[in-house]
Amino acid sequence: MAHKDLTELIRVDNMHERKAKMMSLADGFMALPGGPGTLEEFFEVFTWNQIGLLQKPCGILNINGYYNKLIELFDHMVAEKFLQERARNVFYVDENYESLLNKMNAYVAPAIKTY
Repeated sequence: MAHKDLTELIRVDNMHERKAKMMSLADGFMALPGGPGTLEEFFEVFTWNQIGLLQKPCGILNINGYYNKLIELFDHMVAEKFLQERARNVFYVDENYESLLNKMNAYVAPAIKTY
């Protein structure tokens, strides 16, 4: 099923192709409040940015504190040394979409340290 007013429809065979196409075409990624699919896509983009496969801005639109628990989890990962602070800072968080877009537009990809 496709929206009748699309200017372009890109068909793919599976979710992996869909995400790869999305990552190649997008200038950046913003997670709006959503469910497991949104989180899965966010984590893939976050991970690819973290390891240097992708260098595009990534943000979480934290409307009404929707993602507060997720943000607390990231902070906990840093505190427990399962996530480096520099990796935690690969994405932005804001409650206001204009402010988040401004942060994302000012994004400069960090140097990736290989292990």
